[in-house]
Amino acid sequence: MLFSFIQKMKTKANRSRLKEKKYEFLFQEDLSGEYVVFDTETTGLNPKKDEIVSIGAVKVKNNKILTSQTFEVFIKNSCEMSSKSIEIHRIRPIDLENAKTTEVAIREFLDFIGSRPLVGYYLEFDVSMINKYIKPMLGITLPNKKIEVSEIYFDETISLIPQGNIDLRFDTILKNCGVPNMGAHNAVNDAIMTAMIFLKLKKA
Repeated sequence: MLFSFIQKMKTKANRSRLKEKKYEFLFQEDLSGEYVVFDTETTGLNPKKDEIVSIGAVKVKNNKILTSQTFEVFIKNSCEMSSKSIEIHRIRPIDLENAKTTEVAIREFLDFIGSRPLVGYYLEFDVSMINKYIKPMLGITLPNKKIEVSEIYFDETISLIPQGNIDLRFDTILKNCGVPNMGAHNAVNDAIMTAMIFLKLKKA
C-alpha cells in the first residue's frame, strides 16, 4: 500500500515536469492490452558517457508477438565507438552516416511505445539510456510500467533450486526457456528473442 502511494507520488512529480503537453499520452492509462519489448545497442555500457546507436522494439498482445509491428531506428552520435562494442553489435560508424538524429529517433520511439508496459532483459540499462535523452528534451523520465524478464526467470527458477546460483546470462535463459537463438545480435532480434522468453515465462 505504501509502495503504491509512493509510486503514485513519483509519477505525479514526474508528470509535473513534462515540458511538452503533446506527450501527456505517456502518462495515460494503457488500454491496448499490449506490451512493448525493446532493446538498445550502444557505444558502451556507461549511460553517463555512452550513446545509443540503435533501438529495436516489438509489440506483444494476447500471447503473440506482433512481428508486423516492429520498430527499428539507427541514430547518429558524437561518441566514438569502441572496437569491442562494434564487435558485439556489428554497427560501424559508416553504417550511421544516414542515420536519424537522436531527437527524431527518440520522439519516434515514444510515439511507438505510448503508455504501454515496457519489457526487456536488463531493462534498467536500456531505460537509463532512453532517459538520458528524454530528460533534457521533455523534462521527464519514462513513466511506463517496466517488466524485467531476468527477474521473472529468477523467481521461477529459485523455487526449483533454492540453494543454487541462478545463471542469468541471456544465452542461458534462452536455452532453458527453449527459445531459439536467432543468431545476429541486433536490437530488433534481441527484442524478439526477449519477447519469446517473456511469453514462455508468462505461461510457466
